[in-house]
Amino acid sequence: MKSGPQRYPGASTTYWYQTKFGGDDMESNVIVWHTTEGTSLPDYSGGSVAPNLTAKPDFAAQRLVWYQHFDFDTSSRALVNKAGGVETNTLNVCQVEIVGTCDPATHAKWSKAGYAHLYTPELPDWAIRDLAAFATWAHDNHGVPLTSGVTFKAYPGSYGANGVRMSGTQWNDYRGHCGHQHVPENDHGDPGAFPMAAILTRATGGSTPPTNSTETSMDLQDKVALGDWVAKTWPDDKGVADKAITVNTALGSGYAYARRGAENTDAILKQLEALRTEVAQLRAAVLKGA
Repeated sequence: MKSGPQRYPGASTTYWYQTKFGGDDMESNVIVWHTTEGTSLPDYSGGSVAPNLTAKPDFAAQRLVWYQHFDFDTSSRALVNKAGGVETNTLNVCQVEIVGTCDPATHAKWSKAGYAHLYTPELPDWAIRDLAAFATWAHDNHGVPLTSGVTFKAYPGSYGANGVRMSGTQWNDYRGHCGHQHVPENDHGDPGAFPMAAILTRATGGSTPPTNSTETSMDLQDKVALGDWVAKTWPDDKGVADKAITVNTALGSGYAYARRGAENTDAILKQLEALRTEVAQLRAAVLKGA
């Protein structure tokens, strides 16, 4: 059942767990993305909860360093698989953990402490580049579609029963890229507001505007402030809070791109005007319901 190259070129096998835990052979046609919620390479409880690969940032070299723990087409162990339901780890899925966080509270704490880290809603261009290179390799060598038919929600709204988690049937039929937040029988919300579209755009030969750490830090403050304000003002309506955070994320990213003179500035600014109107409507709805 396994075909094509099983090792991602350049990936270290220093932490190889397949010898110890085995795994099922399969033909992977899905990539599930995770975040480790840490700043160093995990030991994954001795490999008992390890993914197929881990991508760890090297900030000095501005690249991702890859570690492989299982063959691409061998089941790994980073998903919950409950008895009597669908298969998760063993259902034709290759799993990738990114060393970093999807949690805005953790991001704010680490930033304040001066810890260099990846925050998935604001990945630097070099991380998007390297994640896209992996997606391209998985497509070219294993036929994993360069598509994603799911919505990546911002954490913590992505946790638990989040409205984007697949049913068993949807999961069985799924092909392409998704996140831990989409997998049935699981409650995790990683990788949060993951820039899947930007990664797949790069993988298919497109380009994405670069990020800037100063501007994205300011954007984060705005997003957290708006999210906290909406949640406190109307705590019983998580849908409004999630929508406000999503819209504000787009606003922050869009303004950052426009300030850097992106080629499609006019189109972005038109979109931003529509988003600003939507934010104003959300704020009015919150105040009316308070």
